[in-house]
Amino acid sequence: MTPSETALKQLYEDFAEAGLLPLWTQREDLMPMTPQPAAHAHVWHWRDLYPIAQRAGELVPVGRGGERRAIALANPGLPGEPYATPTLWAAVQYLGPREVAPSHRHSQGAFRFVLEGEGVWTVVDGDPVAMRRGDLLLTPGWAFHEHHNPTDRPMAWLDGLDIPLVSGLDAGFFEFGPDRLADSSTPDRSRAERLWAHPGLRPLSGVGAPAANSPLAAYRWQHTDAALSAQLELESEGHPGTAGEGHAAVRFTNPTSGGDALATLRTEMHRLRAGSALPVTRVVGSAVWQVFSGTGTVRIGDRTVRLATGDLVAVPSWQPFSVEADTDLDLFTFSDAPVYEALNLYRTKIGADAS
Repeated sequence: MTPSETALKQLYEDFAEAGLLPLWTQREDLMPMTPQPAAHAHVWHWRDLYPIAQRAGELVPVGRGGERRAIALANPGLPGEPYATPTLWAAVQYLGPREVAPSHRHSQGAFRFVLEGEGVWTVVDGDPVAMRRGDLLLTPGWAFHEHHNPTDRPMAWLDGLDIPLVSGLDAGFFEFGPDRLADSSTPDRSRAERLWAHPGLRPLSGVGAPAANSPLAAYRWQHTDAALSAQLELESEGHPGTAGEGHAAVRFTNPTSGGDALATLRTEMHRLRAGSALPVTRVVGSAVWQVFSGTGTVRIGDRTVRLATGDLVAVPSWQPFSVEADTDLDLFTFSDAPVYEALNLYRTKIGADAS
């Protein structure tokens, strides 16, 4: 070994001893040419998920400590982590007859999306909110919330949270609430809906600085369905209104600001006519999609998978993604887009060359 080789060897040993790594040995991992997500494109089928949730309902109680009978989707590219993607948590939550999930709050923002059924009320900061098929229910970060099922029937729904994002930022706080229900009533409409759920009308009592999260507790299916139907009706009449040919879409927004309903999570509903398709798209950031009704085919990464009602799809960052509808197809999706947009990191590419 020459003197220069010996000196270079010693330099690298000194790097290691001092806890240093030189950029020239790390650049491709630190700054790849395009995003290289560890998460995999993955599909979970509802036909597999729901029976497991039912079994958990029979065998696992709900109570303090575990708090919720929520079964997380664990991405196979993130072994050992209960995460659908590196920033998104998705879980099936199951509440049996007459059960109560106790009150707590946390820094993480959350929502519930109901695939089927009704009969559970979620109580958000003391406001009881009915949960029904197709509804999107919000639980903003640091809002106390609890669930109670006063019926003789079980109910399951999709939970979405930004748990991995908050964990990665070391920003998580958690606090137990009272053991007793804050409100056991079962009103048809929550107080937040009575105040905020009037299209285009903002209560003067709510005027002020825009809130980070929507004050509206529930986005009801009848309104979502009507909006999607109207877009496709306009298209059939030859007028603009759809997001693409045979593709109606809405975003759930914050009535105080016009921005996303939750500060860190984007939530949308899409409807495709039979035979229509979402174009091949790449997006920086990740998303989870759930089939609300209908059947179709998803192409994601290098995989093609048939989809049916309830199926869930994890879409990692910058993976080519498209969906084709066999029947009329309704899709709910949530993503981390607000975070990437706020950091000026969001990027999208649409069309055949996106693949």
